[in-house]
Amino acid sequence: MSVTTLTDANFDDEVIQAEVPVLVDFYATWCGPCKALSPIVEKLAGEFEGKLKVGKLNIDDSPQAPSQFSVRAVPTLLFFHKGQVVDTAVGFKSENDLRSRIQKVVA
Repeated sequence: MSVTTLTDANFDDEVIQAEVPVLVDFYATWCGPCKALSPIVEKLAGEFEGKLKVGKLNIDDSPQAPSQFSVRAVPTLLFFHKGQVVDTAVGFKSENDLRSRIQKVVA
């Protein structure tokens, strides 16, 4: 599968130190919009494999990273490039919206 499970323990290695841009999906198991967004994120992970790393982080299991990046609501998608946040999407987004955001980050 092309989606990495992220935790506070592996966040720095998997996201901040990544060689390619990274999309991090901050979610919670109790969040309805997160569940609706998940298949879209997984589809796009496959579509951009090799150009973009995609990870999911459960905010209840790993509270440090969401706090560090001021994630206040779920779902929140943060786009990282060279360890920096370059784009943020809060709430449910359409597949086309996310695809165009990804294309800007991987360009």
